[in-house]
Amino acid sequence: MRKSLAANALMFLIIGMIAVGAVLAWGKAQFSAPGPLAEAMCLKVERGSNFDKVSENLTERGAISTPWIFRIGVRNSGKSMDLKAGTFLIRRGASMEEITDTLTQVGDSTCGSEIVLRVGVTRSDLQMRELDPTIERMVTRAKYVLGEGDLPSEYNRMRQEAGTEYRITMAEGTTVWQTIEALKQAEFLTGEVGDLPKEGMIAPDSYEVVAGSERSDLIARMVAAQEERLAAAWAVRATDLPVETPEDLLTLASIIEKETGVAEERGLVAGVFVNRLRRGMRLQTDPSVIYGITLGKEILGRGLRVSELRAETPYNTYVIPALPPTPIANPGMASLEAAANPDATNFIFFVADGTGGHAFAQTLEEHNANVAKWRAAGN
Repeated sequence: MRKSLAANALMFLIIGMIAVGAVLAWGKAQFSAPGPLAEAMCLKVERGSNFDKVSENLTERGAISTPWIFRIGVRNSGKSMDLKAGTFLIRRGASMEEITDTLTQVGDSTCGSEIVLRVGVTRSDLQMRELDPTIERMVTRAKYVLGEGDLPSEYNRMRQEAGTEYRITMAEGTTVWQTIEALKQAEFLTGEVGDLPKEGMIAPDSYEVVAGSERSDLIARMVAAQEERLAAAWAVRATDLPVETPEDLLTLASIIEKETGVAEERGLVAGVFVNRLRRGMRLQTDPSVIYGITLGKEILGRGLRVSELRAETPYNTYVIPALPPTPIANPGMASLEAAANPDATNFIFFVADGTGGHAFAQTLEEHNANVAKWRAAGN
């Protein structure tokens, strides 16, 4: 009798273990199987949220059908504490496993409706972007150049949507004046600007903002970011660099930024300017002369005149044998790094080569030949 009971208990235990294993295998398969979402959607995860709340939201919106499997799967994956805040694209048919990866690997993603103020060197504009579910990516619905006519209807529509996000993107080589003027025209920002930062002291970058943010707070963020970058570049500068202060490094970086838009050339351009500074040669850089004329408040829109190249002004590097007194633009991190650690080179000349880059030379004879080629090409 006892043997019979023991055998039955063992049999039930085995059956139970098999059943549990089958349930676990089924749950794992469900966790990684394609989900029921019929159309891509944006999922916003608030700061302080958790996967229990997220599972409810996903169920309500038809992205998952069994929330308890989702929650168990998240725990078993070891990612239950890795939930990020942000707005995330959930693709159609995404499995619970794919959704988990999306919500834990990337933070502050952009999805849904977004208004972007782009501060550029030649112009600034607003872009109205939103998710197109049919192609599962963000598309630009409308553009508006600041100061040209009325704002498009898409702007007003997105401004009224509760989930619209806002971003400021600032190109390398813009001036402080250009940036501040663009921020003044951003209707979704509030407050006064206050005193302008020093030239060069705004970090070109992408900044997420909330509608109603204070302009002065945003500018403070931009300045703090540039201070941090400048300090980092100064800390690892070459020991024999012919600049005495971080401010001089910033000025040199701003000239490098304006002289070339080719990433691979920054180190060489920096090397040319450093070689000239070491030899006491004039930098002879057009962007600094132009800044002396416009003070960064407009686009010159024409070539420099001979009289302007000969005028004795603080920014005319065809006349002064040194750096100009201030930066001439806001340099990006790559230009700061190039200024701090320029390429070792014997070049002391360069000229545009007609392809967007430059031809470099060690001697005046070589340089004149490069200039002749550039002119022969019709430039």
